[in-house]
Amino acid sequence: MNRRLTFLALASSAVLSLSAAAAAEPPAAGAGAALSVWAGSWSASPQPLWEDSFVLPTGMPAELRGQTLRETLMLSLGGRRLRVVLSNRYGAQPLVIGAARVALSAGGASVRPGTDRALAFGGRPGVTVAPGAQAVSDPVELPAPALAELAVSTYFPQATPVTTFHWGAQQTGALVSGDATAAADLPGAQALQGRAFLAGVWVERAAPAPVVAAFGDSLTDGNGSTPGANRRWPDFLARRLAPQGVGVVNAGISGARVWGDKMGVNAMARFDADVLSQPGLRTVVMLMGINDIGWPDSAFAPGDAPMTAARLAEGYRQLAEAARARGVRIVGGTIAPFEGSLHGTPLSGHYNPAKDAVRLEVNRWIRESGAFDAVVDFDAVLRDPAHPARLLPAYDSGDHLHPSDDGYQAMAQALDLATLFGR
Repeated sequence: MNRRLTFLALASSAVLSLSAAAAAEPPAAGAGAALSVWAGSWSASPQPLWEDSFVLPTGMPAELRGQTLRETLMLSLGGRRLRVVLSNRYGAQPLVIGAARVALSAGGASVRPGTDRALAFGGRPGVTVAPGAQAVSDPVELPAPALAELAVSTYFPQATPVTTFHWGAQQTGALVSGDATAAADLPGAQALQGRAFLAGVWVERAAPAPVVAAFGDSLTDGNGSTPGANRRWPDFLARRLAPQGVGVVNAGISGARVWGDKMGVNAMARFDADVLSQPGLRTVVMLMGINDIGWPDSAFAPGDAPMTAARLAEGYRQLAEAARARGVRIVGGTIAPFEGSLHGTPLSGHYNPAKDAVRLEVNRWIRESGAFDAVVDFDAVLRDPAHPARLLPAYDSGDHLHPSDDGYQAMAQALDLATLFGR
């Protein structure tokens, strides 16, 4: 009996192994569709709502009801087919999408004639997304070159609380009544300064394409850059790397912290969903920590204990190990100078000399610890040589915290293929 059971176990194991091998084996030439892979080409990390008492308002409507929202975005990689990702990560009820469409943008809320395509989900024109989940559309034929601008339109037929959104976005959405997803233009649309439910776009590639994820806070989200112009540092990086077939996705959240929640959950809680799950991911560039240092003893987080360099280093190590466990290269970015940040506003407590001393200690650790596969020294790129605690005036958007367009471009220029891919 024991020998028979052993034989059956071995036979079952062999069948399972053969089945797995068959599933992994690509189809022979002529046996099916051409080989292809999917790669992340654009993303916007979802955020939960925060209470009205917080110093920064969300700027979002409480709900969408019988309305169409059109949002624009810039791809990094191009492809012949694409898929759109909608997120209900922080929803307490199912998210009902009545219809959704994608097209090449003609600027503003207009779409380019002849490019409008209906999105389907399992062959159906709408989708219901469970609380905490996301929905990925079926592939849709829409040849789009690298750096193409898309417009994604979603129709919300019933009362839909805006619980999953992206604050700011440096892009203006358009909101109108009714199902206007197929409309070429949206005259009289209400402007929406942020995103709702739209979380990503994947493109189909004939061969694997390496993807770089930018994981950070408002300096990665692009605060201070020209709105609507795609001048965040990941956008500049996408323009540099597109000719080499490299994708760039932005996982920045304004107000993001390594340890704290509020304007998004802490870095470790969202790292897997926002970064490690990106199709084709090869490398992550992490720039985070300024809010952990600056928020305590300010209007952002008046009751929080001061952040220490050791505490931040512990978080960085956890993120680095999580990346390596998935075979992903991680590049650590030093924290930019911020003396005088938000001066003259209710948020001016963001900076003081003691906090800057922590930043300098953290930057030494990033450069010298060996915790990361490589380091990009954003501090050295952005600081004023004559006043190293401050941003170089030419790179300062004016609030002494966020870079200007030129500053963001300089950040992107500091990254090369050797840093990103070790070659």
